[in-house]
Amino acid sequence: MSTSNTNTPIRIKGFTNEVLSWKPWLDPVDVASATPAQLAALDEMSPQARTSPYFLLLAHQPEMLLQRSIAFNAIMFAPGGMPRAERELGATVESRVNGCVYCASVHAQRFEQLAKRSDVISQVFEEPASAGTTPREKAIVEFSIQLGAEPGKVSADNVRTLKAVGLAELEILDLVHSVALFAWANRLMLNLGEPVFPPVTAAS
Repeated sequence: MSTSNTNTPIRIKGFTNEVLSWKPWLDPVDVASATPAQLAALDEMSPQARTSPYFLLLAHQPEMLLQRSIAFNAIMFAPGGMPRAERELGATVESRVNGCVYCASVHAQRFEQLAKRSDVISQVFEEPASAGTTPREKAIVEFSIQLGAEPGKVSADNVRTLKAVGLAELEILDLVHSVALFAWANRLMLNLGEPVFPPVTAAS
């Protein structure tokens, strides 16, 4: 069942919009003994990166983390182009299809914060292929699924479909970048650790 209440926790088929923890399978970098390059790479990502097990794990390769952080911030937060909520939707769809519970939860939350609704998130968790509350959303979801699963088969027809529901070329480029970023990032999350759910309470 879809819901528009963004304060309601959703758990559908193992996916959730709740805040999850993440348990790395390798030892993360200790901030107290981190090198200047590692600290700089962490700070490029966000002020919270120094306390994130995920980013502290990636900090073992500071140059890779630095370039990842630069690309992430440019793709997800740059002004203009596709609205940020729709970039988050593309990231959520890709994470759902790839089975990355942690990334799906993070970007579902961000979509809900920006869009002030969670109806399409419930749909994405339930069945991505049919998700979307408008023709534009449906086209974004369908394109995200295809680009992640079979990038070599994406054609001019797929781009024309997006344009037909109102996406401009820069918006399409932002969507491509969002999906491609998470086609890669999901694999890091899935191979380096596991999500940790909050305990289920009676109120849940």
